Amino acid sequence: MHKLISELNRLYLFDAQQQYLDAEGGAQPLTPAVLARHLSGEQTVAVRLVTDSGLARALVLEFGGKGGGEAHWSALCTIANAVQHELDLPAPAVSISGTAFQLWLSLATPVPVAQARQFVQLLRATFLPASTDILAVAPPAYVEQAALPPCLQPSGKWAAFIHPSMGAAFVDEPGLDMPPPPTAQLGFLESLRSINPAQFAQALPQLQGHAGLSASSPAPVPVAASPVASAATAPGLLLQDATLEDIVRWLHARNIEPTFRHRLP
Repeated sequence: MHKLISELNRLYLFDAQQQYLDAEGGAQPLTPAVLARHLSGEQTVAVRLVTDSGLARALVLEFGGKGGGEAHWSALCTIANAVQHELDLPAPAVSISGTAFQLWLSLATPVPVAQARQFVQLLRATFLPASTDILAVAPPAYVEQAALPPCLQPSGKWAAFIHPSMGAAFVDEPGLDMPPPPTAQLGFLESLRSINPAQFAQALPQLQGHAGLSASSPAPVPVAASPVASAATAPGLLLQDATLEDIVRWLHARNIEPTFRHRLP
């Protein structure tokens, strides 16, 4: 359990003043003991993903709530592929929440929550067609708190990190009946890497360019002197009106094989 907590801290939590919300909505210190009880199913808590000073480093997208599980999984894979192949960022973690699929992006250096919120919104707007935008939870609210996997949900199902190749097995029910082995959860996280400041500073203007926004808004990312690539504004990158098949053809045209995608029969 200690190693799993260390990996969760490395990827998603803050070095100091990490908090969770109690039953009354009050902020309490997320001590190692509280986190251990959360991970073992004794006390599920909502972990605050934003500091008191308004910084965030864990970006969470959830897919579920309407439509079928296959559509949710395909949408998740579309964004996960885009994160890696179009934005050249490290692979995100994939989890099941008991009711939905989730993508977890890790930032090595916290950014203002306004930037984190915009980044998640632009991922959705750029890479998911508007007609199939099935994010279950509005990004602004979901960036700020989440039940960190693995944990026991009120439904009795367990939330857990999963290997991307396992997603299709959970399209009917994205949850586990039994707690996942901590060693398996650790194995899914150990190879993941956080998005470094230079990568984020390059990806955000690229997404803003897709959406026709000024790359100067919101405030700049706090990056130690490192070159920031200019926004990519090549035509054809705005995919709000595309179908899933259009997106796959678009990736193939660039010699990108969407191996992360669940191919529907």
